[in-house]
Amino acid sequence: MRLSARVDYALRAAAELASVADGASVGRSRPVTAEQIARAQEIPPKFLESILLQLRRGGIVHAQRGPEGGYWLARPAAEISLAEVIRVIDGPLAHVRGQRPEDLGYHGAARALQEVWIALRASEREILEQVSIADVAAGELPGRITELAADPRAWS
Repeated sequence: MRLSARVDYALRAAAELASVADGASVGRSRPVTAEQIARAQEIPPKFLESILLQLRRGGIVHAQRGPEGGYWLARPAAEISLAEVIRVIDGPLAHVRGQRPEDLGYHGAARALQEVWIALRASEREILEQVSIADVAAGELPGRITELAADPRAWS
């Protein structure tokens, strides 16, 4: 699986916003500037601005201009999955040559590849939808995720 820099930065920005939110609430009480997020997560500021715009359009964050302005999560962080953020930034989770796996037309000896790509997407979705932005911000991942990451084979 390859994640774009945009996705990596979007997930890090969302986790940063979750870390300043008021527990399970939306966190509107304290908007965070793009500059603060960029500095905290070491993200190029101009790149971050365009990512935050995408997140705003995708309903992940809200924004306010002005001296008291900044960004905050549009919903509680526990309700925002990693999969949702990825879809907002890069579109559907699994593509093969820019196409959805179910739209591919493999023939003959390669026919089973379509099922492999669909299973891969299902596995990816299962993991990414289990983990919320709140989980990441708190550093407390679901048990199944911790179990998978603890397997030494996962690190090679």
